[in-house]
Amino acid sequence: MFKENYNVIGVMSGTSLDGVDLAYIKFNYSSRWAFEIYQSETVSYSEEWLTKLKNAIHFSASELDVLNVAYTKLLASIISEFISKNHLTEIDAVCSHGHTILHQPQNGFTFQIGNLPIIRDIVNQTIVCDFRVQDVQLGGQGAPLVPIGDEFLFSEYDYCLNLGGFSNVSFHENGKRIAFDISPVNTVLNFYANELGFPYDDAGNIAKSGNINQDLLQKLNDLEFYSLPYPKSLGMEFVNTEIFPLINTYRIEVKDKLRTFVEHVAIQIAKVCSEPEAKLFITGGGAYNRFLIDRMHNYLPTTGIIIPDDKTIQFKEALIFGFLGVLRLCNENNVLSSVTGATKDHSSGRIYEKNVIIN
Repeated sequence: MFKENYNVIGVMSGTSLDGVDLAYIKFNYSSRWAFEIYQSETVSYSEEWLTKLKNAIHFSASELDVLNVAYTKLLASIISEFISKNHLTEIDAVCSHGHTILHQPQNGFTFQIGNLPIIRDIVNQTIVCDFRVQDVQLGGQGAPLVPIGDEFLFSEYDYCLNLGGFSNVSFHENGKRIAFDISPVNTVLNFYANELGFPYDDAGNIAKSGNINQDLLQKLNDLEFYSLPYPKSLGMEFVNTEIFPLINTYRIEVKDKLRTFVEHVAIQIAKVCSEPEAKLFITGGGAYNRFLIDRMHNYLPTTGIIIPDDKTIQFKEALIFGFLGVLRLCNENNVLSSVTGATKDHSSGRIYEKNVIIN
């Protein structure tokens, strides 16, 4: 049911495995949607959970069932602690993405753990979750889902770019919102930083110290995905089967792998965000990679690159999954077929009310 004010918690866990992002947001509608992020936090995964989530792509069906239950309980405890710690009492819903383990839309399949009904029972709040499955069932990619938030909340920018585990972009084309994944980013950069004993390449300084391997750069840019038409989306399957095997055939220093991949990412983004004099709005952890941003400036010299405040950089995806949940509660479309390739726009997400499940 539609109303003008909603207080929700948006919850997101991305493929870069930085942790669980939580944001308490107030949405208000008065001719257009507006928002304010109040409390926000990222809860890091333990080493044990990092290992499980990294390896889960190789789990059997029965192992995934066990993992799904355990992760749902973990997520519920994190959300409950966030509510308790911040003394939150006015909550219309908790809107949770879960964590993607398998994403194979070409096979009609996507799987996010953490969306089982027990999450409602533990958190004791209305839960809106599992946003991707319905879109895949309707022939869509199930991703990206963030662009409808760009459409309603950040419409003043020509391009909205998120630099997370993957880069994804949304923009208007021929009167429609278009969006798709561009390339891997932190899934690859963090992996090689880990090899050097760092959780990530701070500000891109390691990459900056390296040299480009031109042959590797060419082969990365020639990968088939980049020539495919959109809609299209990426998952860890692509990184594990296409990116890592290619990079690891080169016996070069890790800093050179990082340097080459940063250049690759900048080139692929510039190919997409090519409109001159455009305003490019950047969020996600990659917004802090100053060297990557510098390389983007190099390829997009007339583009105005806008990097917002820390809360918006870090919690935009949690914010927008909160917004997707609000639209679902209103029974309004929250997935655009022009973005995902589904047969129609639709209102996606499972609602777990207290003692009631609405499909």
